Amino acid sequence: MVDVVGFINDKKEEMVQLLKEIVERESPSTNKELTDLLGSWLAEQFSRLTKGEVTKIENDQYGHHYRAEWGEGKEKLLLLAHFDTVWPEGTLDSKPFRIEDGKAYGPGVFDMKGGIVQGLYALHALEELGKKLNKKIVFLFTSDEEIGSPTSQELIEKEAAGSDRVFVLEPAMGVEGAIKTSRKGVGIFQLQVEGKPAHSGIDPEKGVSAIGELAHQINYLHGLTDLSLGTTVNVGTIHGGTTSNVIAAHAEAEIDLRVKAQSEFDRVIPLIQNLDPINDQTSVEVTGGINRPPLERTEDVQSMYSAARSLASEYLNIELPEKETGGGSDGNFAAQLAPTLDGLGAVGDGAHANHEHLIVKEMPVRSALLALLLMHYGEEKGGYEDE
Repeated sequence: MVDVVGFINDKKEEMVQLLKEIVERESPSTNKELTDLLGSWLAEQFSRLTKGEVTKIENDQYGHHYRAEWGEGKEKLLLLAHFDTVWPEGTLDSKPFRIEDGKAYGPGVFDMKGGIVQGLYALHALEELGKKLNKKIVFLFTSDEEIGSPTSQELIEKEAAGSDRVFVLEPAMGVEGAIKTSRKGVGIFQLQVEGKPAHSGIDPEKGVSAIGELAHQINYLHGLTDLSLGTTVNVGTIHGGTTSNVIAAHAEAEIDLRVKAQSEFDRVIPLIQNLDPINDQTSVEVTGGINRPPLERTEDVQSMYSAARSLASEYLNIELPEKETGGGSDGNFAAQLAPTLDGLGAVGDGAHANHEHLIVKEMPVRSALLALLLMHYGEEKGGYEDE
């Protein structure tokens, strides 16, 4: 395993150059032309670096997805990565790729193009050093994670269902590089309120305010938050009314629910979906549901984290902490079907923010960690041994 670490360390400058190239290929989720260009380029890089096979999965709505395969075996290990970003076309004009004080900046560099580069070089090392695993590696590149994975969720779940383990190349948690062993589940709901319009000065008694009803419902919904359980309910957007002198006939809101465990979904979702109007002259309607199930810290997840921590300590001489996060990822989908370890990507900060960056010196370290994990789980009995 030591030779893998050394090999990847020697590839640091190549990794940085590839990082520059991938960041400078902008890929906003809803721009199919740009995401398709990047996806095609990624397929070429996978073939070049790993000599593996790549299959394009056609997608008419968003960018095409790509399923890449390396190695052989009846069983498989799954790598998950998305190549779309939240940044619109033209962001590079004001936020160009640059390296400053050991940090690489640019749109999507941290979330999650750095993780893609690290994943490619982990497999590159295994290929070049002739490491033979008893499980094949499937690397799934998807194009729509940042908008909820509407066209890739089914594909992710299908691949995860047939996988022995899943490794998610989303960014690590914090600059200390913590692995994500728990992600909250996400629920998204829309609340519609109907009242009765009237002139607010001439006939106020004839109107029933939908905005007034919505205000009462917001207080109730926010009261469902229970931080001791890690459950949060947030009304994030509201709209309603027409002009200031008309009692509002309609109002609406969007609700975000986050929970640590499926049992909390089971408890809280009915409280949201079965809202009753406070004022019986209004009507309320709730639509929506679960967007992503929770990635819970199961025994299997704990075991995977323990393996990663041991490998990091023995071969990389680093401590590897773990953390939970309220954000969701494609790992939430995979975790329902196979043991899943998340946060194996870049170390840095600022996902979706102007200061988004990764720490350059950590790239070969995290790439080597992934390679070691693949070797560890790539032997049928659970422990790779050098030939």
